[in-house]
Amino acid sequence: MSAPLKSTVAILALLGTIFASAAQAERGPGGPDSRGKMLLEMFDSIDTDGDGKLTEAELAAHREALFTASDTNGDGMLDAKELAARQLARFNETLSDRTARMIENRDNNGDGSLSLAEVDEGPGQRHFARIDSDNDGAISKAEAEAAMDRMGKGKHRKGMMQGGANN
Repeated sequence: MSAPLKSTVAILALLGTIFASAAQAERGPGGPDSRGKMLLEMFDSIDTDGDGKLTEAELAAHREALFTASDTNGDGMLDAKELAARQLARFNETLSDRTARMIENRDNNGDGSLSLAEVDEGPGQRHFARIDSDNDGAISKAEAEAAMDRMGKGKHRKGMMQGGANN
């Protein structure tokens, strides 16, 4: 696999993970039952005989149908391009659902769009005073990194942002 293709697949996988996490956050707290919540959302489409129960055969058929739909060249294998396309399709579906919920929840005047007034402040704005630890009216990179460290995510995000291992 070429280096650009490997990079594309890695980026798509990372984006899929990030947005899946965001979608999980929209659904509620994560944890061991998060996948169970996803199963419940797809239950009716997997329950092909409509009896209100999922059999191992129905689960296997669903898995096979997803695989077959992703195997666009029909060779019985999923290559990096097919996997990336599958992840991108899942990402687009999740993003579309999340975007629709955002508009539904925040569109105060019902026009189907969000104005600046209807869009919430970002986390930097909401927590500005707490992040600006020296109270100089600005957030330095060091203050931002310290805030991330306080949240317990600093090392993980720093590593991702620098493209390297966790520092």
